[in-house]
Amino acid sequence: LADNERAFVCPACRLMNFPKLSPAIITLVTRGEGDDEEALLARGANFQVPLYSCLAGFVEPGENLEQAVAREVFEEVGITVRDVTYVASQPWPFPNSLMLGFTARYGSGDLVLDEKEILDAKWYRRDELPMIPGSISIARRLIDLWMMRG
Repeated sequence: LADNERAFVCPACRLMNFPKLSPAIITLVTRGEGDDEEALLARGANFQVPLYSCLAGFVEPGENLEQAVAREVFEEVGITVRDVTYVASQPWPFPNSLMLGFTARYGSGDLVLDEKEILDAKWYRRDELPMIPGSISIARRLIDLWMMRG
């Protein structure tokens, strides 16, 4: 191990090898204004309980974070977004991810789900939220920040 670094050092050439980190985006998409504002929440195919959360996915090589947000949202639910805004990040241990949290505004399109990844997705007002992630997750932080704005 390198001094004061999370890296392995090759004893022969002194090359430092850092752990792999996979950047992933997570996005709360909203539409409308005031009391009529809604957030898009989805139930992932891998969720064991009927939990609804923000849309998320890994950043692909060659794309920036805003492009990753737009691509993931479109791939998972078939809509476009605008006004992509960075909010916060959270390390996520599996699979060595760094979750980068964003908000985005609905752009256009109808919900068309990628049924391999998304079981259900709906627009929710603040007073009608389904079961959402726990307080330790960045998804919950994005939802809570949206709730406080209302």
